[in-house]
Amino acid sequence: MTRLESRVDVDTPVERCPWGVSTPDYVEYHDTEWGVELHGDVALFERMCLESFQSGLAWITILRKRENFRKAFAGFDPAVVGSYGQEDFDRLMADAGIVRNRAKINAAIHNARLVAELDGGLDELLWSFAPEDHVRPATIADVPAVTPESKAMAKELKRRGFVFLGPTTCYALMQATGMVDDHIATCFRATAPTS
Repeated sequence: MTRLESRVDVDTPVERCPWGVSTPDYVEYHDTEWGVELHGDVALFERMCLESFQSGLAWITILRKRENFRKAFAGFDPAVVGSYGQEDFDRLMADAGIVRNRAKINAAIHNARLVAELDGGLDELLWSFAPEDHVRPATIADVPAVTPESKAMAKELKRRGFVFLGPTTCYALMQATGMVDDHIATCFRATAPTS
């Protein structure tokens, strides 16, 4: 059972980040995954792809299709996805269970090939941009869309040939994988002050 499959009581009387209360799926994701440190090339590649697919869409769209994405993209194993050819691309474009965007699908396949070539792995590369100190946002208005670290991550990924990973997407990835903890100060998930 994944963390998402274990249901959280939506009516639990605790304070959450404002974005994490509108649907049961958001409550579950907020309470069990968002901001939790995530390591491992496969897990990080999945999040990288999902954040890229989310670009221009609501996160809930991706969250609700995540299991379909996992099936369609072989559990996000970079070695498998990187070997995809035209037949796989056509299969993905015909799969109504995922976001069928030509550029995003091509980006996932392209980026998988680059992950397979990394010295040190994706985990080491991405986590090298995690800030040593991070100021906890007091309110949702204090949560940035980009940071110097996310700009640096995007620049390095672009230098290495990765696509569909700009500074905003990189910051969302950093938040989702616990590289930064942007649970607002009053949220029950906020850990001890980070600076």
